[in-house]
Amino acid sequence: MYFPYGRTEVEYLKGRDKILAAVIDKVGHVDREVDTDLFSSVVHHIIGQQISTKAQATIWARMKAQFGEVNAESISAADIDTLQSFGMTFRKAEYIKDFAEKVKTGEFALQEISRLPDNEAIQALASLKGIGVWTAEMILLFCLQRPNIFSFDDLAIQRGLRMVYHHRKIDRKLFEKYRRRFNPYCSVASLYLWAVAGGAIPEMKDYAPKKNRRK
Repeated sequence: MYFPYGRTEVEYLKGRDKILAAVIDKVGHVDREVDTDLFSSVVHHIIGQQISTKAQATIWARMKAQFGEVNAESISAADIDTLQSFGMTFRKAEYIKDFAEKVKTGEFALQEISRLPDNEAIQALASLKGIGVWTAEMILLFCLQRPNIFSFDDLAIQRGLRMVYHHRKIDRKLFEKYRRRFNPYCSVASLYLWAVAGGAIPEMKDYAPKKNRRK
């Protein structure tokens, strides 16, 4: 399943920004997979922090093979050593175990998250061990499929903005200008900025001073 968007979102963004309109036409429709299970999405994001996508997939496959379904019950029943044996760090195992136990006991009301407005949902998720604001924003976008997520802390989004609009630097004030422009479909704009940052339009370059670029 992919992040859902169509003509309404695309035509709105193209009408708001001619430069982005050209990018949308060149890139075409962007398919980004979503995980609609909130519990597994949180666990998956904790696992994936600061490791490669391949390593994340390997750990996840091992967990699925062991537990069948990755849920609060299966994780709560496992000990830290078992979780570590899948290839994650001790700290990540602790974070996942803590999250599962809070969900199981009702201390963390997982099902309430989907009913909260974006800012409150981000705040609630970021209260969990191992979940920061950026991770919470990604969960809202790629699990809850919220239409208006635009993450200042996402380096690829900042790179995409520099490449598309020829900026040397994206500060908070400039970022908020684009947030207002793309509102209420910032999530779709993000998909295209990620695509550009990943090389979808080869002739586009990053205008950041070389010493400030992050590989």
